[in-house]
Amino acid sequence: VDEIYSKDQERIKVNYQLDKINTEINSIQNQIKEAYKSGKKDEALVEKLKAMKIEPENRRDQLKGCATNLKSEIDKLVFGIGNILEESVPICKTDDGNVVVRTHTGFRKIPESPKSYAELMKCYTNPEAGAEVFGHRGYFLQGKMALLARALKNYAIDFLVSKGYEFIQPPVMMRKDVMALTSQLSDFDDQLYKVEEDLYLIATSEQPLTALFINKKLTESDLPKMFAGDSLCFRKEAGAYGKDNAGIFRVHQFEKIEQFVICSPEESKQIHENLVKQCEEFYQSLGLSYQIVLISSGEMNDAAAKKYDLEAWFPNSQKFRELVSASNCTDYQSRNLNVGYGFTKENERQSYVHMLNATLCAIQRSLCCIVENYQEEDRISVPEVLKKYTNFDCIYL
Repeated sequence: VDEIYSKDQERIKVNYQLDKINTEINSIQNQIKEAYKSGKKDEALVEKLKAMKIEPENRRDQLKGCATNLKSEIDKLVFGIGNILEESVPICKTDDGNVVVRTHTGFRKIPESPKSYAELMKCYTNPEAGAEVFGHRGYFLQGKMALLARALKNYAIDFLVSKGYEFIQPPVMMRKDVMALTSQLSDFDDQLYKVEEDLYLIATSEQPLTALFINKKLTESDLPKMFAGDSLCFRKEAGAYGKDNAGIFRVHQFEKIEQFVICSPEESKQIHENLVKQCEEFYQSLGLSYQIVLISSGEMNDAAAKKYDLEAWFPNSQKFRELVSASNCTDYQSRNLNVGYGFTKENERQSYVHMLNATLCAIQRSLCCIVENYQEEDRISVPEVLKKYTNFDCIYL
């Protein structure tokens, strides 16, 4: 903010100098006109005046370039300023400030020495062939494990549709200029895959869904809009070197069912809490233990005003691990995308809709969690709610 203020003061000074030079140039221009009007054109005077214009015009061009560069720098800095945080957000630079809000455990009886998801799934993910064909973190999900993943995805879709969400499959590629309005600048280096000169693969369906109503105005009667986004997602995971190298918990290509809501400013706080409760209901129905974590300021992205994670229990590592992120982005994204709210009277400031997103189910991650928690001596049991989608009760190892 201090840097923006400093550069803006510099911009004001440059514009002041531009105004002075323009006044000087206009004065000389008027003198030239008068010399022509006099009826007896004084060629020497005209040439002298024209020569006097050259130096201020050169200075004007330089200052215009300087003003343009300053505006570009200021716009870039402004875009990098994060959202205004809600008062309840813990202030801390690291995840040490994260707060466990509530915990639900004890759903499943786990074997005394549980195996890891990577070991349990290896014969169904074919990591050797995946590495040969794709490279690091490549895999082929196959057989009954792939059918279980499909069952999980179909259940997640049905779960949201039953709650009034509109099912939607957005494009998995976005133009760079639109992507820039929905993503942090750092994402272009750390997360996003570039396809062609002007196209990027999406990292989450939230990105295209935020742009669904770009430059539109929504009224109270239009809201809330609730979408169940279904998409492939692609992430470089540039900052994850050395993390979760085995298995499919952290991969470059995965499927995700996303909750995305557009609502009025007055509704967003309550809807945010409802999104988290829906996630809890979903994972309770799968019989998984989890905790809800309120994320500290230093661990949030620029867009979020408040963020919760749902972390599920992985018995092999004896850790809760993130499956869900749920963020209230208030009007941060809608301002960038110019998605207005309501009718604006003359001389009244434009209001903007609020946008919220929450993972319901990242299929590959959730599958890892199910496999670890439903392992038995020689098989993986299928969660009760998924059996009608799989038509089988277990996967033999």
